[in-house]
This record gives sequence, C-alpha cells and structure tokens, in this order.
Amino acid sequence: MFPPTYVEGFHDPEAVKAMEYKELGKTGMFVSKLGFGGATLCGIYNLSNEAEAIETVRQAIKQGINYIDTAPWYGQGQSETMLGKALKGIPRKAYYISTKVGRYEKDWDNMFNFTVEKVRNSFKKSLELLELDYVDLIQIHDIEFALTMDVIITQTLPELSKFVADGKARHVGITGYPVSVLKECVEKSNVNIASVLSYSRLTLIDDTLSEYIPFFKKHKIGLINAAAPCMGLLTNNGPQSWHMASDETKKQCAKAAQYCKDRDIELCKLAVWHSMQYADVNTHLVGIQNMKQLQINLDVTVNGITEKEKKVLREIQEKFLSTVKNQHWEGQEIITYRKAIKKK
Repeated sequence: MFPPTYVEGFHDPEAVKAMEYKELGKTGMFVSKLGFGGATLCGIYNLSNEAEAIETVRQAIKQGINYIDTAPWYGQGQSETMLGKALKGIPRKAYYISTKVGRYEKDWDNMFNFTVEKVRNSFKKSLELLELDYVDLIQIHDIEFALTMDVIITQTLPELSKFVADGKARHVGITGYPVSVLKECVEKSNVNIASVLSYSRLTLIDDTLSEYIPFFKKHKIGLINAAAPCMGLLTNNGPQSWHMASDETKKQCAKAAQYCKDRDIELCKLAVWHSMQYADVNTHLVGIQNMKQLQINLDVTVNGITEKEKKVLREIQEKFLSTVKNQHWEGQEIITYRKAIKKK
C-alpha cells in the first residue's frame, strides 16, 4: 500500500495511497509516477518566488512525490541550493534525490567537463549545496557533449561507480537528448548503469523514446521521462527564448496553445497526461515552481483529464501538432556548442 519512502506522521496517507509507484529498473527504489523536476527552481525558467518554491517542494513530498531531480547546471547551483533549503527537516527516508555531473557553466569554455577531477569536485560541491551525505542517483548530464564516448566509458562512469562504493551515491545513471547515444553507452559500459533519463522525447510532437523502451526494459534499466511539456514548448505560456526548436515548430505549438487558452484549458496538462499513458516509463519528471503547478500536475497524475480536455487534445493534435515536421532538434545544440568552442 505504501512505498518504502512513506513516513508515518509526515506524509498525507491518502495522497500517498492515490499515487502510483514503480521500481526504477532493478534499484529497489519505488519512484512516484510524477517526479519533481528541479530545473525550474532557478533563473533559467524565471523563478520569481523562492519562498513559495521551497514550500512547494515540501508539500510535493508530503503529497507523495518521492523522486526529485536536480543538477549543477540548473542555475549554476541555484536549484541545488534551493533544494538544500527545502529539504531541511524532512526525513531523509521520505524521498529519493538525484543530481548530475558533466554540465556546468553558461560560457562555452566551461559548460561541459567529464574528466575525473572535475566530476569529483563537482559532486562534492553538490552534496554541500544539497546539505546531504548521499544522493540516491548520480547521473552524467548530457553525455552526447563529451568529445568521445570513450571519455564517458573510461573516465566518468568509473568515477561515479567509486561514489557508489564510498556510500556517497546509491546508483549511477546517464542522461541525454539523443536516445541512440544513451543506448550506445549502455551497450559499451562495464559499469552498472541503473537508469536513463530522456527528455522531450516522449511528447505530443515526438515519441522517439518509445522505439527504445524494449531495449532498456530488456536490460532492466530504469526509465525516467523528463519534460513532457517539451521545456515550455507545449504550454500556454510558450517556451523561453533559448529553446532550440525550429520557428515553424514553435509556431504550430503556439497555435495549439492559443486553441487551449480560448477554451480555458492548460496545454501543459494535456501534454503531461499524454506522456503518462506510456506504462513502461517508471517516473515522469515535470518542472514545478509553485503550488498551482503542483496541484495541476498532481490532479492529472491521479485523476487524469476530463472528456472536454480529451476532445481538445484530439483537436489540437489533428489541427496543429500532426503537421509539425521538425519533431525534434537533435544535433542542433551540439553543432552550436562545437562551433562556439572552435572559435575560441
């Protein structure tokens, strides 16, 4: 009835009963269907109310969300710092938390570094900011940006396995945008990779991840699906200016958003519900900044969407989203990065 993270007297028992939990691969971690994405807990997504965000994290855990994801890249430590404040006083048993190594600063020269020394120092800092002795999952952030896969295989992953041996982390995971690269890493690594985090690849406009699910299931690797709203693309407010999608894709998604707004419906809610229909995914990470967003996402996770919302979903798929030709932007960010560092 209750997951291993349940703490009597802390959690809302009815909310926890209503939440669905699945084992993340073979880790023994039974994660909530809705995960808390920490990327929005910083200036990247124009966070405006820190106090409310901190309280939102605390309430999310009480309401049964037991998996939290963050990274140094998210606001260059801002997200980890916010979570460190939010988690104070909460029983450590009550949640699973992951952070990452590999992606760091905004400037091109210091954005990526997968070397042993940097990874070691970064993880030490992450634990300090989170004010924790260990994390449940340590992940390599966007492995496709490494100069070669050999760097990940021979340097980064073995260093992460040492963190596990030292009790600073429980499991090792990898993340990235091209799902094929995640698959390649799993095939080549001798280190036990417990999970893969794929973002914006199981959405209303791109279901690439679904093609790879049988492979990951065969290897008993946990599946973390992040960014069902496509990093703001599939929301009523639209994406941030830095979003890598093509102008045409943004235009079609904006039309879908306006169609939803005209009918007093949240496109983000439809996007999250759509992704949650893929039963083989263990947890769906959604960025949450405030109590309103928390309640919307809890509602869609537990109760689904109304018949009116399903009708609008079908209509925007038919009228707008089915015409999207550039379903993804794979390779674009890497090209931009390679050109930038080449000029230096």
